[in-house]
Amino acid sequence: MPCCLPTFQPGDMLSPMGGKQILVVARDDARAAEIAEPLRAAGHQVATETGPESVATGIHSSELDVIAIDLGLAGADRSALARALVPPEAEVPPDPLEDVERRHILATLTYTGGNKRRAAQLLGIARSTLIQKVRKYDLMAQGRAGDAPATAD
Repeated sequence: MPCCLPTFQPGDMLSPMGGKQILVVARDDARAAEIAEPLRAAGHQVATETGPESVATGIHSSELDVIAIDLGLAGADRSALARALVPPEAEVPPDPLEDVERRHILATLTYTGGNKRRAAQLLGIARSTLIQKVRKYDLMAQGRAGDAPATAD
């Protein structure tokens, strides 16, 4: 999948940032620790967040120098992130329809607490179609991991 955001490997840009206040936003504690470890080793003060409520609070901290977002985070809107990070005059290609559909289904399942019948009603599709799409986008596995309770009916 094409992405318009730069991809960094551990060690990239760590030294030039020396001593920064960094917030790492990731899908779970293990992934947050994996991202934060090389940053701490480079001498930065790193905070990690995984819950949407605490992330909102952390992002608005005036002391932050850098926010590192795990693009594997369920529901991460890469297109919106790209638009926020590039100059307004730059062209940002739209996300593929499958990416948008996946995020929207995940958000709807999260909103309904995993209730597929209710989610299908809100989406305006049959429950069987929703179940098919949940399988297609592997949202059941994410529900078991705690990202969205997508396994309940």
